[in-house]
Amino acid sequence: MKKCIVLFLLIITFSFCGCMQKGDGLGQGYLPPIDLEQDFNDSEQEKQNKKTYAISKVDGLIVRSGPSTSSFVLGSLDKNDAVLCLNKQNGFYQTTFKEQTAYVWAEYCTTMDVEIDQNSATEKAIDFGATLLGYPYVWGSQRYHWGNGKLNANFVNGQFDCSALVQYVYFKTNGVLLNLTSREQSLNGTQVDKNNLRRGDLMFFTNASRKNKTGIERIGHVGIYFGSNYILHTASDHAVIEPISSVRWSYYITARRVV
Repeated sequence: MKKCIVLFLLIITFSFCGCMQKGDGLGQGYLPPIDLEQDFNDSEQEKQNKKTYAISKVDGLIVRSGPSTSSFVLGSLDKNDAVLCLNKQNGFYQTTFKEQTAYVWAEYCTTMDVEIDQNSATEKAIDFGATLLGYPYVWGSQRYHWGNGKLNANFVNGQFDCSALVQYVYFKTNGVLLNLTSREQSLNGTQVDKNNLRRGDLMFFTNASRKNKTGIERIGHVGIYFGSNYILHTASDHAVIEPISSVRWSYYITARRVV
């Protein structure tokens, strides 16, 4: 009788231990919870030669001042616009917008890894340019300097047209002196063949009103080649990183390398 009782107790003990093993986080078939924030940070550390950008999947994706749907609205992204991913928090990607810490809802984004240029001067320029996203396009805006490094007292930060933006970016980050207009800037630096475009090169385009002109008078727009068929520039609305459309490619004139 005693043997039966002992055997019964042993069976209960082993069964109980088996249940604990299965649920202690180490048993077969257990899947640990996914920490999205840690997963994002780990992937960043592994990509030493890349930067990760969030790409909006929708038109009108709201850019907010904090990782919450109740945070202040700083602006919005169109479909396929890109912003640099700095972190992930509460389901939002952290970025910079109008030189402020900003957030976009990750559910409405995909991510894109872009190869870093080995020239650190290039990355300094692009990283700084990416902080200016969202600033409004202002035709004929004041330049940061007069083409010779002498600062313009009338310059207003946050107001850029296409040539004012690239001049500001490259002077602030690398001390590069660019001329005042896109036409004059097409003479700065060294010419680059279209097939050898590199991240950070200046791209020059004509437009509908200038396409029949000759020489540099054909040029009506400039932007910074971002890589992966994207461009960092300010066009008709605000500073943005966006895909180069087939129409814009049809207007392409030349490219210049300035760093």
